[in-house]
Amino acid sequence: MTLRRRRVAVAFRLAIVISVLAGIVLTALGPATVTGLLPYFTIQSNMAVGILAGYAAWRAGQRLPEPASALKGAVTLYITITGVVYHLVLANPASPFAVAQPERALPEAVGNQFLHTVVPLLAITDWVLFDSRGRLRARYAAWWLAFPLAYLGFALVRGLVVARYPYPFIDAGQLGYDGVAVSTVFFAVAFWLLGLLFVGVDRGLSRRPGARRDVDPVAPAPRVADVAPDAPAGQW
Repeated sequence: MTLRRRRVAVAFRLAIVISVLAGIVLTALGPATVTGLLPYFTIQSNMAVGILAGYAAWRAGQRLPEPASALKGAVTLYITITGVVYHLVLANPASPFAVAQPERALPEAVGNQFLHTVVPLLAITDWVLFDSRGRLRARYAAWWLAFPLAYLGFALVRGLVVARYPYPFIDAGQLGYDGVAVSTVFFAVAFWLLGLLFVGVDRGLSRRPGARRDVDPVAPAPRVADVAPDAPAGQW
């Protein structure tokens, strides 16, 4: 990155961190407490974005490479899931899993929009503008399902203990485990396809003139045997 671009990246990522904090704090001003919010995928994905954005801002400020593309893609996918599921499933009256939206005081309503709209849009924009390109692979879309599936297991076990489920499409009390299995397969396929979309967009952006292809921190270093015999000294 150029010095100017790094400064913009740092400022943009700090805005993401502030938006995450504002969303959580303002939402906690309503009936829910911070600890009561923690079991929700929305909060967990927002926290992941905030932590990664802060880390990426620090790396940009130190002129270090971007965080690993697979990690950045995963976190961006999770916060995108948060926004898409909220707007298309939970807050959409036409959805079979629509949740009646309560009357919220202004601070809580603003916090809700930060968590479900503002932060997802900022995170996607950051990924498009500042992430290194051309390093995502199609297999990552399947790997990225690990956290949503782990979250499902957590939510179901917690539901057995407290008799409450965070989202209606994984409510075993209402749907039964067969119904949860059906919705899990549907959402897993949808999230996998969304992950593939991220990979496809990454490849498309990598073909643009001037696309950034920084060395990925997790990419293996080339072996001596991989260097072409006629390569000049110091060239890979």
